[in-house]
Amino acid sequence: MLSLQQMQYILSLHKNRHFQRASDECFVTQPTLSMQIKKAEDELGYSIFDRSRQPIELTPFGERLLPVLMDIMNEVEKIPVITEQMKGTYKERIRLGIIPTIGSYMVPDLFSKWLERLDDIQLNIVEMKTDELLTALEKKELDAIIIAGPHSDQRYRSIPLFTEEILAYIPQFAKNEITTEELKEMRPWLLSSGNCLRSQMIRFCQLKDDTEKQEWNYEGGNLDLLLSMVDQYGGYTLVPKQHHLNPQKQRAIKRIFDPQHKHHPAREIIALTPSRSIKWPAIERIIREVQLNYGSVHSNEFEVLEWK
Repeated sequence: MLSLQQMQYILSLHKNRHFQRASDECFVTQPTLSMQIKKAEDELGYSIFDRSRQPIELTPFGERLLPVLMDIMNEVEKIPVITEQMKGTYKERIRLGIIPTIGSYMVPDLFSKWLERLDDIQLNIVEMKTDELLTALEKKELDAIIIAGPHSDQRYRSIPLFTEEILAYIPQFAKNEITTEELKEMRPWLLSSGNCLRSQMIRFCQLKDDTEKQEWNYEGGNLDLLLSMVDQYGGYTLVPKQHHLNPQKQRAIKRIFDPQHKHHPAREIIALTPSRSIKWPAIERIIREVQLNYGSVHSNEFEVLEWK
């Protein structure tokens, strides 16, 4: 029978896919971790990891074993929870990841409500790009993430939060609405690679992602900085409808219209969490606060853009 320590080592090695990183995470020497995993394999009669591959991968046996070990460790984690609950001191610890173009307004909008209404939850929030969040969720470094969807993966529960229209910031344009054809004649200021709003902007506005061929260009990860670049040098950038703007900048916001498909661009904001999670009741309460705050705006006039 495997020990809990051996199970921990196996899960850590699977997550890190590197012996030294796994041993550092488990606060043991690499030989100790390697020896314990080899001992576990000898007891089971099958190899768990294919060490001939770099980075190492699970064997077919390891693929079947891993979900069982995860379930066991999830149950073990409930033991200190029960103790704290009996003492009346328990707070569910939730690690929530959010992409920057959502976090920039969602965290200020909801932080005080989360503190007030979820006083039995310890919420830790981090901002990352979508691919980084998906990797962190897969490695179980996060309990839930909020991203622009859609995203389909049987390992995760996908919960629609709200639909958000994507608008254009163009101070020099007089009308309240601008077409995609008119946008083609203007200079776009783009978020840096890896931001899903960049991909959506390129796709909907039918832009060529050839910034390296331009004589000069600026790409940033800060949406407010891009607004400043538009103010100083002209052109436009895309802005999610919920993004906080002062009254002066709000007057420069225009709706975008695709005359060919008769649609306005929008993005679907979703939450992803593992299909099986002991923290689901707490995560569900966090998600509910988001849904109540922003509502579920769905309209036939919107074209929901893919994030990637």
